Amino acid sequence: MSELLKTPLNAAHRALGARMVDFGGWDMPVQYTGIIDEHNAVRTAAGVFDVSHMGELCVRGPQALDLVQFVTTNDASKLAMGQVHYSGLMYETGCFVDDILVHKVADTEYFLCVNASNQDKDFAHIDQWRAAKGFDCAVENQGAKYAQIAVQGPMAISILQKLTKTGLSAIKYYWFADGEVSGEPARIAHTGYTGEDGFEIYVAPEQVEARWNELLAAGAEFGLKPCGLGARNTLRLEAGMALYGHEIDASITPYEAGLGWIVKPAKGEFLGSDVLAKQKAEGVRRKLVGFEMRGRGIGRDGYEIRVDGVAAGWVTSGCPSPTLGKNIGFGYLPSEKAQPGVAIEVVVREQPVEAVTIPTPFYKRAK
Repeated sequence: MSELLKTPLNAAHRALGARMVDFGGWDMPVQYTGIIDEHNAVRTAAGVFDVSHMGELCVRGPQALDLVQFVTTNDASKLAMGQVHYSGLMYETGCFVDDILVHKVADTEYFLCVNASNQDKDFAHIDQWRAAKGFDCAVENQGAKYAQIAVQGPMAISILQKLTKTGLSAIKYYWFADGEVSGEPARIAHTGYTGEDGFEIYVAPEQVEARWNELLAAGAEFGLKPCGLGARNTLRLEAGMALYGHEIDASITPYEAGLGWIVKPAKGEFLGSDVLAKQKAEGVRRKLVGFEMRGRGIGRDGYEIRVDGVAAGWVTSGCPSPTLGKNIGFGYLPSEKAQPGVAIEVVVREQPVEAVTIPTPFYKRAK
């Protein structure tokens, strides 16, 4: 067995008494004081997450935009300098290599934040197509150059502003600024994965422990708590956000996953565009749908979903919702059943448990 990878904050997590787990080959904190406690802190005050395991790729050169356009679904030509969008990195099959955030740094430079376990795969995929199509640009795997911290929650801006001269209120949602935190260079993105307001901060690995400790100190008066992967999962699920390897993977298309809004056919050809055009015209056979449990039990990923007593689909994610006080989940069902109000059963430990499909997102913050 290979040794688990560690972020630069590994010792800091252990010093705080975090419970550590193997997460895609990384030694990561799943919780500190408890998932519910950390979840509620983010919904009502703020939480800070170590997301240094996430990957970073840079596409730079005269045809950087052309390459990004070809391998992703969204239209990067619409991005202004300093703007971010969510997109799908595609196979020729129209299915997901990964879901990513594309940041426009310059007309000839794009910064991609990718999922941790997919970093090397994503880099190889993009670079392969760069070479195959002869795009005049370079792809660089920059994961070793960055550590990343996410500060999320209604008090996030007040906490982070204490540590930076960069005007955070001027950074619109899904925009970023290259500024400073505690006088050191940082890329500050107004993005997140919790359904709350907040920022994701990219810094040099050797700087991240100092920034982590300063954030914990700055946030103490606001109720900031360090948060682990457990709360990150319950928060993103409540907010209806997909997780690679669960709601999306190499067998799922954006239209099936309810992510048709990130597919922009008008921009021209891209990987899988022909497959996706056909699917949009003909319709999909299965769709992602939200559900809540009516009987006792939690729908965990991989559990069978039945409709009228017959196997019809599967659960992709499920958990107790601390905010809503009920057990919720995502799953795939035939398209005609993937609408709110359908009675279903989730098979929990060989026992069918009553549930019903409901609209998503399950939770949406007040503006």
